[in-house]
Amino acid sequence: MSAYYYQDADGHNGVQYQQQQYNGGYPQQYPVDDYMVPEEEWEREAVLDPAWERQQKKTFTAWCNSHLRKVGTSIENIEEDFQNGLKLMLLLEVISNEQLIKPDRGRMRFHKIANVNKALDFITSKGVKLMVGAEEIVDGNLKMTLGMIWTIILRFAIQDISVEEMSAKEGLLLWCQRKTAPYKNVNVQNFHISFKDGLAFCALIHRHRPDLLDYSKLTKDDPLGNLNLAFDIAEKHLDIPKMLDAEEINNSIKADEKVVMTYVSSYYHAFSTTQKAEQAASRICKVLSVNQENEQMMAEYERLASDLLEWIRKKKPWLENRATDNTLHGTQAKLGEFRDYCRSQKPPRLSQKAKLETDFNTLQTRLRLSNRPAFTPTEGKLIVNIVDAWKDLELAEKGFEDWLLRELRRLERLDHLAKKFQHKCNIHEEWSYGKIDLLTSSDFKRCSLNDLRALSRKHLAFESDLAAHQDRVEQIAAIAQELNVLGYDQIVMVNQRCQRICNEWDQLGDLTHKRRIALTDAERIVERIDTLFLEYAKKASPYVNWLDGAREDLVDMFFIHTLDEIRGLIEAHHQFKATLGEADAEYKNIIRLVTEARQTCQENGLEFVSNPYSNIKPEELSAKWNDVQALVPQRDQDLETEFIKQQQNERFRVQFAQKANVVGPWLERQHEQLQQLTVQVVGTLEQHQKKLENMEHTVLQYRPHIDELEKYNQQIQECMIFENRHTPYTMEVIRVAWEQLTTHLTRQIAEIKNQIYTLEKKGIGEEQMNEFRATFAHFDKSRTRRLDSKEFRACLIACGYNIREDRQGDVDFQRIMANVDPTQTGFVTFESFLDFMTRECSEEDNVDQLTLAFKTLAGDQPFITAEALKRELPIEQAEWCLRRMKPYVGPGAIPGAYDYKIFSATLYGESDL
Repeated sequence: MSAYYYQDADGHNGVQYQQQQYNGGYPQQYPVDDYMVPEEEWEREAVLDPAWERQQKKTFTAWCNSHLRKVGTSIENIEEDFQNGLKLMLLLEVISNEQLIKPDRGRMRFHKIANVNKALDFITSKGVKLMVGAEEIVDGNLKMTLGMIWTIILRFAIQDISVEEMSAKEGLLLWCQRKTAPYKNVNVQNFHISFKDGLAFCALIHRHRPDLLDYSKLTKDDPLGNLNLAFDIAEKHLDIPKMLDAEEINNSIKADEKVVMTYVSSYYHAFSTTQKAEQAASRICKVLSVNQENEQMMAEYERLASDLLEWIRKKKPWLENRATDNTLHGTQAKLGEFRDYCRSQKPPRLSQKAKLETDFNTLQTRLRLSNRPAFTPTEGKLIVNIVDAWKDLELAEKGFEDWLLRELRRLERLDHLAKKFQHKCNIHEEWSYGKIDLLTSSDFKRCSLNDLRALSRKHLAFESDLAAHQDRVEQIAAIAQELNVLGYDQIVMVNQRCQRICNEWDQLGDLTHKRRIALTDAERIVERIDTLFLEYAKKASPYVNWLDGAREDLVDMFFIHTLDEIRGLIEAHHQFKATLGEADAEYKNIIRLVTEARQTCQENGLEFVSNPYSNIKPEELSAKWNDVQALVPQRDQDLETEFIKQQQNERFRVQFAQKANVVGPWLERQHEQLQQLTVQVVGTLEQHQKKLENMEHTVLQYRPHIDELEKYNQQIQECMIFENRHTPYTMEVIRVAWEQLTTHLTRQIAEIKNQIYTLEKKGIGEEQMNEFRATFAHFDKSRTRRLDSKEFRACLIACGYNIREDRQGDVDFQRIMANVDPTQTGFVTFESFLDFMTRECSEEDNVDQLTLAFKTLAGDQPFITAEALKRELPIEQAEWCLRRMKPYVGPGAIPGAYDYKIFSATLYGESDL
């Protein structure tokens, strides 16, 4: 279909009529209105649809008369009355409020063409390039005349309409959609079919002037009545002429979009005064939205703080509990629970703590930037309370782990000592069995002289044996004493057994002394001593004692932790094996004595009797010697096994150290890099945020190295390895460094986001923000991100503040310090400095602006009604206001009136919201 077409002065195509498609809801937005899309060829001679031509002629005539009547004239035939150009120039003067060039008053054709050209030149001067000539208007070309009038309507009535930065047509359509959205049976999607039943016109009138019609009584089944009702009310009460014919609109398949837009634009201009109310409502919605979001953040902070503090309260007694079942297995199980706490339970809570700090700082920043009072959590839930509780938790955690490791060492030592105690007691009791009966015997009274002498020598050998066992008894007592000191759980049984052995040992000493006296008294009757038996007894007893000691050493358990200790044991064992040659010679010498005694008896025809001086049989001696020889290879194997175990432990140490020596320096470098990024910001805040987020991504990708180190640490602890000389780093040091790095990163990213939010909220430019940061950094010599009072004063002077060096200057500076340092710490942080400078350099919402917005909605009344709030605000925010507003009790109060002044002051003052 042909179109009315114009170009603006810059060469861009202008108005074109085309049918626009919608997908439901609001119209699709394009960079340029589809009715403004240019046509490459303009069909001048194309025939306009007769129905549309008739509608346009009537509508455009009525529109022109609505303006011409202001100067006391009108037109009847649009294609004829503009031929001489006089009324056309008059129309342009009325709608533009500008004076045109004086028209020619002649009646000749060239006079008419001149006047029309003056009118067209004026339109062109407004940035529109017309594709119509003056001759066509003078000749009464209806199509071109209608096209010219449509161009004038677009330029002076529709083009200036703008809703949310949309173009004219889309803005006018969006305005209709918003105003008619609450009304039943109205769905404005275009400027033809959507207005056909008349309900859309009635809804626009009722939305702005509900006193003119009762919309609830209208029905979709009476389109003609709806159209006539709307047209009559608009003409009578809104001074909008009846530009459309109700029957034509109702009977046409699709009304001409231009005529409907022209008529609807008259509604828009008639109701344009309500635009102020919409802007006021928008401002109020914005303020209320900020308060609602802040309330949600406060509630979320309280919930997270309560949850974290409750978790800390439950975990702290567990970490402070120092009670175990006093068994190695139970303590190892408790260590496993602690490892699960460090890996699985604590990290999510650490993230929750970091989120609390970030949310708190973000909330305070939002409150400062929106001129709201600072948020004060309920008692006990301040950030400092959470930090103190977390420090107490980590202190208890550190003490708990140290105690567990000490307890493991103690229980392992206890287990070793208990087994050693039992072993030595068994050996001693085996040796002492029957000794008391022997010492209390009176057999020497019934013995012959030889037997008596033999008993005397035998007792002498026993005394030597008793003295040799003194060391073992002392060892048993020492082990029992150490078990008492270390708190062995079965110490009662140990003490009873030790006491029994000590009492028996004292009794043996007393009985030995008494028997020696008795034998000495009888020794005068002893005359002969068998030299060989005596020498055998002297040699066999200490030799057997040496064999018992050697056997005890060979089966003795060892408790070591390093390669050096096992090497020492192996070296001692090699030294022992070097003495076996001498021991074998001594063994043969002792056996030789017995052999010679037996041979002597045989040579002299005597009956060979047992050695009267010793109870040690040659067979027993041989058995013990063979037993010692058999234990030597077993000892070699045990030492080799332990040596392999210690080598494995050393590999675990080296494995952990190699990984820790890589992870530790890496964490230190990351801390240094983060410190540099914290101190110096290069580039824009968004670029700095990107650097921090990239670093956070890199750090999180490094997490598997930490987990691998945790696995190595678990191997070390399971192998009871408590020291590592290959690295200065412990797992605790690595954990703390990792947690500090991730927490500091999260905090820095949140701080940069807050600064970006400050830029957006305060309208501060990036260059000015960098100037603030550079000035602060210049005076922050210690790089602590805070200034003392002297440094801050110098910084303000550098920023252009005139602070005099007199008493008045001191008063002015103290007033500023009270603002940026309300807690009187004596220092000004970068965040406080930035907040102060942005407040000084930007304009913000305040209570006066909010009060003025409510006053606009209330129609300059000192109060506002629920009906006005619900009409202009979204229902949710209107209800939110009504719940918090107090009734108005001032002059002129009416039922249902609310005091918006007190409400506005509450939002910007001390609030319990």
